[in-house]
Amino acid sequence: MKTIFKIMMLFFCALTFAQSTTVKGKVIDNNGIPLPGANIIVVGTTTGTITDFDGNYTLVVNQAPPFTIAVSSVGFESISKDVTTNPQTIDIIMMEGTSLDEIVISASRTPERIFESPVTVERFGIKEIRNTSSPSFFDGIENLKGVDMNTSSLTFKSVNTRGFAAFSNTRFMQLVDGMDNSSPALNFALGNLLGMSELDINSVELLPGASSALYGANAFNGIMFMTSKNPFDDQGVSFYAKTGITSSDNAGDNNFVDAGIRVAKAFSDKFAAKASVSFLNGTEWYATDQTDFANPGQTRLDPSYDGLNTYGDEVSTSLDFDEIAAGVLPIPVLTDYGAETVSRTGYAERDLMNYEAESLKADFSLHFKPWADDFEIILNSKIGRGNTIYQGANRYAIQDFFMQQHKLEIKNDNFFARVYTTAEKAGNSYDTRLTGVNMNRLWKGDTQWFRDYAGGFIGNLAGQGVFGTPTEAQIDAAHIAARGAADTGRLIPGTPEFNEAFDTVTSDGDVTTGSKFVDNSKLYHADVNYNLGHLIDFAEIQVGGSWRQYSLNSGGTIYTDTDGPIEYSEFGAYTQIQKKLMDDRLKLTGSVRYDKSEFFDGFVSPRASFNYTADQNDNHNIRGSFQTGFRNPTTQDLFIGLDGGRAILVGSSPDNLNRYTATSSELSTAGQDIVGSNTVQLNGGDAYSNAFSLASVNAGAPESADVDLVKPEQVTAYEVGYRGKVNRFVIDMSVYYNAYQDFISNKTVLTPLYGEVGDNSLSLLALQNGDVQAYQTYTNTDADINSYGASIGVETRILNGFDVGLSYTYAKLDFDQSEDPDFETSFNTPEHKVKASFGKNNVVKNFGFNINWRWNDTFLWESTFADGILPARNIIDAQINLAVPSIKSIFKVGGANILSHDYVSAPGAGQVGAQYFVSWTINQ
Repeated sequence: MKTIFKIMMLFFCALTFAQSTTVKGKVIDNNGIPLPGANIIVVGTTTGTITDFDGNYTLVVNQAPPFTIAVSSVGFESISKDVTTNPQTIDIIMMEGTSLDEIVISASRTPERIFESPVTVERFGIKEIRNTSSPSFFDGIENLKGVDMNTSSLTFKSVNTRGFAAFSNTRFMQLVDGMDNSSPALNFALGNLLGMSELDINSVELLPGASSALYGANAFNGIMFMTSKNPFDDQGVSFYAKTGITSSDNAGDNNFVDAGIRVAKAFSDKFAAKASVSFLNGTEWYATDQTDFANPGQTRLDPSYDGLNTYGDEVSTSLDFDEIAAGVLPIPVLTDYGAETVSRTGYAERDLMNYEAESLKADFSLHFKPWADDFEIILNSKIGRGNTIYQGANRYAIQDFFMQQHKLEIKNDNFFARVYTTAEKAGNSYDTRLTGVNMNRLWKGDTQWFRDYAGGFIGNLAGQGVFGTPTEAQIDAAHIAARGAADTGRLIPGTPEFNEAFDTVTSDGDVTTGSKFVDNSKLYHADVNYNLGHLIDFAEIQVGGSWRQYSLNSGGTIYTDTDGPIEYSEFGAYTQIQKKLMDDRLKLTGSVRYDKSEFFDGFVSPRASFNYTADQNDNHNIRGSFQTGFRNPTTQDLFIGLDGGRAILVGSSPDNLNRYTATSSELSTAGQDIVGSNTVQLNGGDAYSNAFSLASVNAGAPESADVDLVKPEQVTAYEVGYRGKVNRFVIDMSVYYNAYQDFISNKTVLTPLYGEVGDNSLSLLALQNGDVQAYQTYTNTDADINSYGASIGVETRILNGFDVGLSYTYAKLDFDQSEDPDFETSFNTPEHKVKASFGKNNVVKNFGFNINWRWNDTFLWESTFADGILPARNIIDAQINLAVPSIKSIFKVGGANILSHDYVSAPGAGQVGAQYFVSWTINQ
C-alpha cells in the first residue's frame, strides 16, 4: 500500500504541478445582503469554493490567468467573471434567479448546471438547509419532489425514490463525502445515524432512478450524495442547539435535545483541519399496534391471538382437547371439546424495548495541499454511536450500536482516488420478538406451558360437569381459565424477576435461548476516477473503477458464520464520454460499466443520454436517457441464517444451505408416532428443495414451491424530461418506465417435517398435522414486473418575493400477482404524492418563514414483518426564523407535523406524531 501511495503521489504531482492563482471577494444579493453558501467554480474544472456566513470567499486555483469563474447560488442567476491577474479581487452582486442555475456534480461526475443535467436531479443546498421547516436537514429531504421518507424511529429514517421502498432499502445508495455509509452487515444506510452534522453539510444531491452505469450495483433505484464543507473554504467555530418535544397519542409528550459544534481552521495555504461533533437524545415513537393481522378482529381472549406489536405469542400449537381428555380424565367419558390452535401469552413491545433514542457522531479530517494548489490529500474519520429501532423481519432494538469509517483520498480537479473501510459493532442490540419468545421459555418451556393449558381447559369444563358439547360461553370461560393456569408464575413487567430474565435473554447470542445480536462486520472499498477532458479536445472522457470486500462476522447470530467470518469481494470498471454539438446546445453522454461479484457472472451496464437546449435564451431544455442496471444479491440474500420466530430466514448461497441447521419445535402426537422422536433436524436446503408454496396451502391445494437460488436482478430504465422557464415559472418534469428481470424478493414456504413434497402422502399428512416449518427464502421471480411514473414541479415568486413551490409525483406498479402468488414486490409507494412550499427569507429585515405541506394517498405496504393498507397522510411542517448578523446567529421556532396527525410509515412501526423545536445556530 505504501509503494502504491508513493507512485500515485509522484504521478499525480507531475500532472498537477503548476502556478497557483488566488481570487477572493464578496458575494451579495441585489439588496446588499451577504450570500452564504454561494458556489464559485472554475469553468471547465471541479475546482471551487463556497462563501462563508458573511459572503466572503477565497479561491486558490492551480492555473495561471486568464480563466473564468462561474458564481451560482440557489434562487439567483449565475454569473461568470474573467480572472485576468494574480491575485485578483472580484466582488459579485447576484440577481434573483431560479433553481435551474444551481451547480451539481452527481449526474455526470463533473460540474454542470441542473439545467444541463441529462437526468433528473434534486438538490438540497445550504439555503434549503437554513430554511427547512423540519427538525433536521435530513428530515427536510422528504420535502423534495418524488422522495419518500420512511420513519422506523426518531433516529432512523430511510430515503427512497420511485418505489420498492422498505426500511432495509438495499436498492438505494447513500454516499457521504464519497463513502457508502451503509451497514456492512445489513447492506443499507441507517439514515443519518452515522452521517453528517448539519453544521458541516455543504449540499445534498439526489438522483432518482437507476444509476448503475456510473455508481455500480447498489445504485439500482437511486442515489443520494451528501458533501461536507472544506476547511480551506469554511473556517471558524459554528454551533447549534435545539430542544423541544415529541408528541404522539400513545407516547405522550417527551423532551428531546440536539446540539452540535464544528471547528475548522486553515493553518496555512497547505494545511487545514476540521472537527464536528453532534449529539441527540430523545424518546422513540411507540409501536403499539395490537392487531392480529392473520386473524382480524381477534384479541387476547382468543386462544390463537398473535398481536403485531406483541412478542412471544408467535409460539403456538394445535391442541386436540378430545384426544387429551381421553388420556387424562379419571374415567372414560365421551367428550366433544374440539381442537384449537393456542398461542402463548406475549409481551407488549413497550415492555421489551428501550425507547431512548440517542445519536452521537463525530467527524475529523486533515487536509493537505502540498503545493498550495488543487492537489489535495484528505484523511477523514467518521464515528457514530447510537440507539435506534430497525424493522425488518422483526423489530430490533439497536442499542449502543457503533460504526466507524476511515478514508484516505487524493484528488485534484481532474481525478480522485480513495480507499476507505467501514466497521461496525452491534453493541447491546437484540431482537424483540426473540426476547419475548425466550423470556417465556426461560420461566416455563413450551411443552409444559401447553400441557398446563390443556389441563386447565379440560379441568375447567370437567369441573363444571360439561362432558358433551360445551356452549360457546363455556368454551370461552374454559380458555380464560386455561390461560390463567398456564401463566401461573409468569414474569410480570417491572418486577426484579422480569428485569433479570430480560437481561439474561438479551445478553445471550444463542437464538434458541437468547436474542442478542453479535456483529463485528467490516467492508473495505477503493475507487478511482480520472477525467481526461484537460488532455483531449474533442470530448470529455472519464474512466474509473471500484473494488469492495465484505467481511461478515456475526458469530452465527445473523449469518451462518459460526465457524468464522464470511468474506467475499466484487469489482467494477466504467468509462463515460460527453460531447457537445450544435453550438453547445446539444450534449450527448454515453457510459458503460462492467461489474463482477465472485459468486455471479459479470454484468455490463450501459447508459446513453442527451440534453438539448431548445432556444437561444436557455429557457427550455429537453433531456432523455436509457440505461440498464443490475443489483447483486445482498449479504442477507446470500448468507443469512436467522430464526425470526414466525419463519426461519435462510440465504440461498449454495454453500449457505448446509451451514444452517435448526431443530424443529415439538412435533404433534401423530408426528411423533411417525418419526419416532419429538423433534426433527432441518437445514437450509430443505427450504429450497422440499417445501410447499404458502399461497397454494392457503388456497387449499398444496403444491411444491420450487424455489430457485437467488441471482442478480436487472432493470432497463427509460426517462424523458423537461426543464425550463415559462414567464415567471420554473418547471421541471419527467416521465420514466422501468422493466425488471429476475426481480429479487422473498418467498415464504412451508417445509414438512416428514415426507417429500410431491412424492408421497406423508408430506400432506405433516401439513394436516401442523408439522411444518415456515421459511423465508431469497429468490427471483419469473413474473413480469414493471413500474412507471411521472413527476412535475413548479416554482415561482409572488407578492414581491414570496417563494412558492408545488410538485406532484405519480408512481405505479405493473405486476400480476397471479403470475407468482407467493411473491411480494414490496413496492410500498403511494400512487399519488403532492408537496407544496411557501416562504420568504426576508418578510421584514432578517425575519423569514417557511411552510411545507405533504399529502399522499392510501397504499399497500408489504414486508416480511407485516402487510397492510396505510391510510392517506396529510402533513404540515412550519418554521419562523430570525437572523441576528451582529452575533452571526439564526434563531428558529418550528414544528414537524404541527397538526398532530399521527401516522405510521409501515404496519407495526412506531406511531409518528408531532415534533416541536426551538433552535439557535451560530456560524462564525
